[in-house]
Amino acid sequence: MSKTIPIGLIGAGYIADWHADALKATPGVRIAAVCDPRESAAQALAQQHGAQVFTTVQKMIEARVCEAVHILTPPNLHEPIATECLSAGLHVLVEKPVAESSDATRRIAEAAQAAGRFFAPGHNFLGLPSYLKLKETMQAGDYGRIHTAEITWALPLAPLRSGPYNLWLLRKPENLLLELGPHLFAFAHDLFGPVTVTHAEAGHPVMLPGDDPRPQSFRILARAGHVNVLFQIAMVESVDDRSVTLRGSSARARLDFASDVLTVERENAADLVMNPLRRQLDLSGQHLKNGLRNAWTQGKSLNTKNPYAQSFRGMDAAIYGAMAQGRQHPSFSADSAVAVMQTIDDAIALLPEEVTQVAAPAVSTRKPQPTAMVIGGTGFIGRALTRRLVDNGYDVRVLSRGKSGPFPDLPNSVETVGVSLYDLDALTEAMQGIEVVFNLARSLEGTWADALIHDVGVATRIGMACEKAGVKRLVYTGTIASYDMSDPTRTITEVTPFPADMTDRNMYARSKAECERQLLKLHKERGLPLVIARPGIVVGPGGPLQHWGIARWHGAGAARIWGPGTNTLPFVLNDDIADGLIAMIDAPVVGESFNLTGEPMLTARDYFDAINERLGARIRVSSGNLTAFYASDAVKYLLKKHALRRKGVVRPSLADWKSRAHFSPFDNAKPKTRLGWQPEADRARFIDRAIGEAGLFGF
Repeated sequence: MSKTIPIGLIGAGYIADWHADALKATPGVRIAAVCDPRESAAQALAQQHGAQVFTTVQKMIEARVCEAVHILTPPNLHEPIATECLSAGLHVLVEKPVAESSDATRRIAEAAQAAGRFFAPGHNFLGLPSYLKLKETMQAGDYGRIHTAEITWALPLAPLRSGPYNLWLLRKPENLLLELGPHLFAFAHDLFGPVTVTHAEAGHPVMLPGDDPRPQSFRILARAGHVNVLFQIAMVESVDDRSVTLRGSSARARLDFASDVLTVERENAADLVMNPLRRQLDLSGQHLKNGLRNAWTQGKSLNTKNPYAQSFRGMDAAIYGAMAQGRQHPSFSADSAVAVMQTIDDAIALLPEEVTQVAAPAVSTRKPQPTAMVIGGTGFIGRALTRRLVDNGYDVRVLSRGKSGPFPDLPNSVETVGVSLYDLDALTEAMQGIEVVFNLARSLEGTWADALIHDVGVATRIGMACEKAGVKRLVYTGTIASYDMSDPTRTITEVTPFPADMTDRNMYARSKAECERQLLKLHKERGLPLVIARPGIVVGPGGPLQHWGIARWHGAGAARIWGPGTNTLPFVLNDDIADGLIAMIDAPVVGESFNLTGEPMLTARDYFDAINERLGARIRVSSGNLTAFYASDAVKYLLKKHALRRKGVVRPSLADWKSRAHFSPFDNAKPKTRLGWQPEADRARFIDRAIGEAGLFGF
């Protein structure tokens, strides 16, 4: 093994950034390769670390540029990729869950043993500094004899209520436990050794499309030696509680592993009057010390050492520190991976049969003959649009990353196809027989260069494919966020121009505006049959509670409104957006744009009051000083640009922050006149759909 271990990252999705940043801070390793079938995604990550790009695992192996790999793909791909890499002589770290079963995990472990290579599970929270302190202190006996442990994961899981529904995570009920369980069971195994599950139950079911229920909570009882262990998972809207609580004869220790905070409650020898005061003062002091330490750490590192980031750094330091000595760290060993997955299998086996059943999709009696295509059809608006199209007699082709979508009950009318949005020929082929294309795709990028590739470039390519395929109409979904909405005295209509200089606007607003500009250029120069829709703040069934067009959210229980929250917001129901988009199919409006904003009804504060009145949930709401937001953003901009030397950082502007408050009112007369659009005008019915039927809290 070389002195510096070259690492390959297989998978360039969200989690890859966390692994890459941790490896960059880990002594004795370097990122040598990034492998992903999406070459553009691999290239974007590889450029940050001076790594080579590969689109297949085989090519990366053949290049012999790595000694170890981190496997960061969807879990159903972990086993074949891990065994392939091990057989090729590479060490592997596999992101959790390491496989879909304990048997598959054993096969990976056997492959590692046969190859004489290391196999480590990606149980990152075992590397958190406060967890290591908890473990060390417990093993030293400072908490006395441990009799009970409670290990909790209470954090909302938005895809259960608002999609996307084609994720591996939602394919089967047990996948939820496979995804979240490793964090909890890894703690128990690492602290106490072998775990025996005695009871498992699930609750709070939510219905996915096609009447397919998924549990939103699990409660599992187990024993580990003389310790009784309770595992709790809650995915409904809740205050974040990701914790390990140990009850011993001498102390009660609680680790908040989401915040890297460890507090210990002990008895003291004071008299009956001072005893409770001293106990609370001691706890208060611990919280203050932890808070100051974490604030200092994150501030000094410019938030590159937040608890989640530190957990990955601690994991990598442990794994590669041991590897440099020719051994495997016991907390991240093949044996620990197998033990954790076996416990999850045991828990799944004890769940009632009705919990693990998956609803069979409706039986197809005919093959769909699509004339409408929805790109982004698995998203919030796309799902409503697709179902509305079917209601209106259309067969629909939905373009998705995968080959399954949230329409198992519509096999006669909807087909889902996986086509790369970067392949012009494949897009053109997929549009054969299609008369109208709805492009609802969006890409949130960190730099303008990335946005030009992954958002503007994709939108333009879709437009070109429509031309080549002879599509009769392309409906592109932009956003009202591209407007300057900072002036409350100016009413915005479709003739209101976007700002001439968009360089100081947020990336989403700027990118969407550029997409429109490029598509309009194709319309004017080459006759692209284009219509542009700009939805307002979209709410309704299947939508998220934490809509960032309304406020900055801090979990489900607190929100800071953009501005005072007393101006009327451009809310609109999802179903009304679908109706407006469908009306654009045949109306003589080619080359025109439409702002789809509903009738003026609610301010931000009205919205939160309606949630309380309709659902009985009071959210803690405060006004946000937009000038203060801007000043904070300006400081971050300077630090990112000059201290961290990041490229492509967006220069903030006060107008951009004021636009988030939607101060400017909208006039929706044009879509009502030209399209015959009729958004919901009754306030009570609007609140019923936007809040009462939206399933905002998961109950």
